[in-house]
Amino acid sequence: MTAPSIVPLADAFDRIKETVEDTLDGLSPEELAARVDADANSIGWLVWHLTRVQDDHIADAAGLTQVWHTDDWLKRFDLPYPRDAHGYGQSSADVAAFRGITADLLAQYHSAVHAQTLRYLDTLADEDLDRVVDDSWDPPVTLGVRLVSVVSDDLQHVGQAAFVRGVVRRRARDNH
Repeated sequence: MTAPSIVPLADAFDRIKETVEDTLDGLSPEELAARVDADANSIGWLVWHLTRVQDDHIADAAGLTQVWHTDDWLKRFDLPYPRDAHGYGQSSADVAAFRGITADLLAQYHSAVHAQTLRYLDTLADEDLDRVVDDSWDPPVTLGVRLVSVVSDDLQHVGQAAFVRGVVRRRARDNH
């Protein structure tokens, strides 16, 4: 049984997944790669980035292998990025290189990361949230803070992706 403090976190990750699915629904690879200006992030890149960060941070905290490195996700995406890239520090040119990816592939990867996240959350007790997972910060980062940080980052990026979807769809409608 999931600890009471963990239930809201699981709900938050569920909401992120629902918004990712809604944002990706019906988009073509071209729409996923569209940018509102030459240096803006695309829908596809934003969803990939938020999913990679969740995958990286949850796997690290849980002592698990990242989903990205299982089931051939790295090969299936075939991106021109380093093996462990997750979007931090990437340039505008790197964002522009995120092309040819389908909404279905992004949704499948996010779903796999979401499933691993929920399995991990289900193993936690309330007292686990106080465990230090990163002592390179001052103050050191606890598991609870790391989980909230991932939720915050994911919500911001999925909101950005949803906004860009609206712009892309409106432009398409206005041009027809």
